[in-house]
Amino acid sequence: MRFSRLCLTAFLASLALGAPAQAQRSGHPDEALFRAIYKELVEINTTESSGDTLAAARAMGDRFLASGFPAGDVAVLSSGPRKGNLVARLRGTGAKKPLLLLAHLDVVEARREDWAFDPFTLQETDGFFRARGAIDDKAMAAIFVATLIRLRAEGAAPERDIILALTADEEQADSPHDGARWLLENHRALIDAEFALNEGGGGTMREGKPVSANVQLAEKVYRSFRLEVKDPGGHSAQPRRDNAITKLAEGLVRLADFDFPARLNPVTSAWLNIVTRLESPQIKAAYAALAAGDNRPEVIAPLTSRTSYNTQIRTTCVATMLEAGHAENALAQTARATVNCRLLPDEDPAAVEETLKKVVADPRIAVIALGTVVESPASPLSPQVISAVEEIAGEIWPGVPVIPTQSGGYTDSRWLRKHGIPAYGVSGIFSEEGKSGVHGLNEQVGVQQLFDGKMFLYRLVKRLAGAG
Repeated sequence: MRFSRLCLTAFLASLALGAPAQAQRSGHPDEALFRAIYKELVEINTTESSGDTLAAARAMGDRFLASGFPAGDVAVLSSGPRKGNLVARLRGTGAKKPLLLLAHLDVVEARREDWAFDPFTLQETDGFFRARGAIDDKAMAAIFVATLIRLRAEGAAPERDIILALTADEEQADSPHDGARWLLENHRALIDAEFALNEGGGGTMREGKPVSANVQLAEKVYRSFRLEVKDPGGHSAQPRRDNAITKLAEGLVRLADFDFPARLNPVTSAWLNIVTRLESPQIKAAYAALAAGDNRPEVIAPLTSRTSYNTQIRTTCVATMLEAGHAENALAQTARATVNCRLLPDEDPAAVEETLKKVVADPRIAVIALGTVVESPASPLSPQVISAVEEIAGEIWPGVPVIPTQSGGYTDSRWLRKHGIPAYGVSGIFSEEGKSGVHGLNEQVGVQQLFDGKMFLYRLVKRLAGAG
């Protein structure tokens, strides 16, 4: 397959080249505009508890109108109080179906007392931009806004319309206000497209050097369960070994010791085929065995023991929340645990539920499915998209391989894929694994890395839209 050969060739070339040359900032006149857009977006609080994505959508809508976009091509759509979505369209010749650019406006919670600085005031220090949303996902949102404004200022006449959708509630599981879902179900014509670009495939760095540019083609399916034990309770002075908390704990220990069977799909097989090239002989042998269909635990143990690999090769379930008891001096009448599962894209959710019941192995532990499962197929390996990513990435980061990925977490690409719009997670924004602070404390992105990503996405959008 051409994609795999190109990726492998680039990967091996990167070993010979050493550290790839990093692109320098272009100094283009829109840099000041981009900085202003980025700062404005970051500093609008868009958390669920106290934020306002409607305010952010309106602010970006005003940016488009001020730059000369017709009012009919800029729509701010609200699905509820403080829930806003923006859809803007740069008109093309109509020779091809539109390209959709997607980014979400909402961010996860960030408490000032936890952070080293105000999470909603953009900081630039030590070569980093720092703030809640600095990467997830206001970086891409700001880049896409600046890109459309720049293309219009340049008088671009793309072969296809370029649609930008900035949406609400991506971070809220099972939210009725999830903007991508809401737009597809209520305003499909506004965002209908041949394919889409979204988050989910940023670049990976190690020790400050780019090592892979990732294209997300698939993602695992989000599904939570509640494990619950009911009990009459009683006085804590007369304890029973079969009390609700103990029974639940025993079931959770059995779950912690359990692994779903490992298997590969086309995306994870292509990914592992590349990333294990520099690994130990044990990991290489484990991958080769799994690729050949041998998933015995003792054979693939080297893959299982590495978290980043284990999450790609199997469905995972882990306890994330606990609740039990009503008084310090009483046996609990109810004990509950929330178990969050991330299913392989083709895993049957009903089969996972039945497996959980067998694993906890206690009829007193009820297994209750929560929320809505959003199943979506992997996006096809589009030569049009992949070749453009490879060529542009090769110009900016010589020798860095482009790698297909399957995300362990979910993005709004699941809704697009479910509704028949192939989505490709690619940003060109590189970060060190475990050091970005995304969904955690002191979120940050390198200044150089952000501007490299801006350059990459501008070129990619222009190429895929047929704008020269």
